[in-house]
Amino acid sequence: MASTTKRDYYEVLGLGKGASEAELKKAFRKFARKYHPDVNPGDKTAEQKFKELNEAYEVLSDAKKRQQYDQFGHAAFDQSYGPGPGQGYGGFSQGAESFRSSGGFGGFEDILGNLFGERGARPRGPQKGEDATYAVEVDLEDALFGKTMQVDLRREVACAACSGSGSQPGTKPQTCSTCKGAGSVSQGRGFMQFSQACPTCHGEGRVNPNPCKACNGSGVVPKTDRINVKIPAGVDNGSKVRVAGMGGAGAKGGPSGDLYIITRVRPHTYFERKGDNLYSEAQVTVKEAALGDRIEIPAIDGIISMSLPQGVQTGQQLRLKGKGVPHLGGSGAGDHYVTIKVVTPSGLTDRGKELLLELDRLQPANPRAGVSFKGFRKR
Repeated sequence: MASTTKRDYYEVLGLGKGASEAELKKAFRKFARKYHPDVNPGDKTAEQKFKELNEAYEVLSDAKKRQQYDQFGHAAFDQSYGPGPGQGYGGFSQGAESFRSSGGFGGFEDILGNLFGERGARPRGPQKGEDATYAVEVDLEDALFGKTMQVDLRREVACAACSGSGSQPGTKPQTCSTCKGAGSVSQGRGFMQFSQACPTCHGEGRVNPNPCKACNGSGVVPKTDRINVKIPAGVDNGSKVRVAGMGGAGAKGGPSGDLYIITRVRPHTYFERKGDNLYSEAQVTVKEAALGDRIEIPAIDGIISMSLPQGVQTGQQLRLKGKGVPHLGGSGAGDHYVTIKVVTPSGLTDRGKELLLELDRLQPANPRAGVSFKGFRKR
């Protein structure tokens, strides 16, 4: 009997009987991608596997059919066995319609439509053009305060001669005779039918016997524009600045896409940026560190005076609130952190050495006091 030659439906999908609905759907998508006729044209083995896959999924994706299959196996859908107890299922002979309306959580066509995309007619109405990107480099100063810069942009715009229609003025496209304007044609037999874009009109549903000479029927022509782009204060690496309507040309009278300026901030010799905070280093003398003082340091608005607390140590960070990078698209700014580095004097005179020794006698201190370490044991 036919049922004895059939593979187990769970085996076909590479799953166990406890598989969830999500796992069934995921497995079906995986194998459908591998064995679909569009991917394997003329391959009879792949076609048979695809048919087997559809059959397994059509049953297991329907809760009632799955329950019947789990109880009676393939016999549940073999007319020679008759219906199971209390059940009235017919044989597995519902044809193409069964795959268009599979129960459970989504039909065969729904899943393949998402998997491969629509392979039939293209959208007929106006279509917005594709968005475009353009990368620019800016200095840290420009990122801090903003800048207006010029960009030379080469893009496609609607052909002025035909107003983007692609046809000679005074003419218009005609309905495709192959697909009768549908934009798609069907191939295959029985339930293995699938839709493809019409090879004559390429899914448009119309043909253009009188293409515009200016754009060769494409409806678009290349153009270079020099535009001014305002880079706002606070941009960072990877920030996007949108310029509306300066992307690719729309189709069939649709609007142009948008242009996105992608920024990259050049490294600075003095400041390091992390988010909206700035970091720099200030070298101070032993006297300034020990007694405290006011020192001058570079900041975003020039040289400023900063208070140095008494007894500051190397590596200690002092915070200048609000002296960092302005918040992009908002108010306020980050902070500026200054890392202190105490510079030890070198090339001391005899008198200088005497003074340091005297200081050590007056204020003896051992910074290593309390450090205890016995060393590592030999292995």
